[in-house]
Amino acid sequence: MPQRAATVVGGGIGGLAAALALHRRGWHVEVLERAPEFTEIGAGISLWPNALRALEVLGLAGTVRSRGAVESAGAVRDHRGRRLSRTDNAEVERRFGRPLVVLHRADLLRALAEALPGDRLLPGSEVSAVRDDGGHPVVGHRGGESRPDLVIGADGLRSTVRRRLWPDAPGPRYAGYTAWRMVTRPLAEPPGEGTVTWGRGERFGCTVLPGGRMYCFATASLPPGTPSEPSEHAELLRRFGSWPDPVPALLAAVPEDAVLRHDLYDLPPLPSFVRGRVALLGDAAHAMTPNLGQGACQALEDAVVLAHCLDGTPDVAAALRSYDLLRRPRTQAVARRSARLGVIGQLSWPPAALLRDTAARLAPARLTLRAMTPVLGWTPPGDRATTGDGGND
Repeated sequence: MPQRAATVVGGGIGGLAAALALHRRGWHVEVLERAPEFTEIGAGISLWPNALRALEVLGLAGTVRSRGAVESAGAVRDHRGRRLSRTDNAEVERRFGRPLVVLHRADLLRALAEALPGDRLLPGSEVSAVRDDGGHPVVGHRGGESRPDLVIGADGLRSTVRRRLWPDAPGPRYAGYTAWRMVTRPLAEPPGEGTVTWGRGERFGCTVLPGGRMYCFATASLPPGTPSEPSEHAELLRRFGSWPDPVPALLAAVPEDAVLRHDLYDLPPLPSFVRGRVALLGDAAHAMTPNLGQGACQALEDAVVLAHCLDGTPDVAAALRSYDLLRRPRTQAVARRSARLGVIGQLSWPPAALLRDTAARLAPARLTLRAMTPVLGWTPPGDRATTGDGGND
């Protein structure tokens, strides 16, 4: 079969993973990134067992694990600091074969970019047009035009590819709350486990990063675009500075200019992820809230499944239809599940929050892990017991 060409629009985690998966199968790939360099704005990222399996297919699991930290345990606490539940990461690894690994998003992106030939990465290449020319996709960008065999739209929540080829699809919808993300300075005695503390319409969580640092996140139910005065760091101190330990100490260890804030959106379900020889991937296809820590994990799965479907067949359009059948039901189910968890976590009415906390305290940890099996137990195509849906939806 002659060498085939793919143009990937978007140089984030999903786009680079898709490019790498195809590159390893002999495709000629180019990655068009609007930004002037390939970098990731963000803080920490959780890679669950399903993501590590995808990274194994890409040949990067060892590299990524060496740059991350394995969290020993995760706990949920109430607004007074009382433990409601605890999950042992050793049990996660025993049940699903891989641990939970946490690292900085930039480190994951760097590992993906370094695995690709440098001349395939084209920063500063903003896409202006995507069209069909007699069944052949054409991408117009700052460097000219590309006419590949395949176009992958991996350009995020507000995808240009999706807007051009899915003009009637609904746009992103606000989840009802905003999020802050930050990384602390190295701590002399970092907490031994990750925690999420549930308040009333607010949450604060932390997890371990290498080098004694902690990745922290916080949420608050606010109208979109609500300003923080005089700064995001000051807003965090106002809202969470008197919360139970370790929250105050973590906030004190966050540089004042190192707080990122984003209103959270997800994407209403699309009727298809493909149009002819164009496929959507990652947030461009199924942007979800971060409550399950599955956004990047699902994008990595997408990349592996897409490459598998294209492997060994000259019919790109048919391969993309198979990709759609495999990925759309699963990712949309995971997105719905994440949205529901966000609603529960953001409960603000005291009786409802009390009922939530009581249910969390009474639920056995083994049942929580069992409920996560359809998500975390995914295996790549070709492996035994490949999970094709989100389950428990």
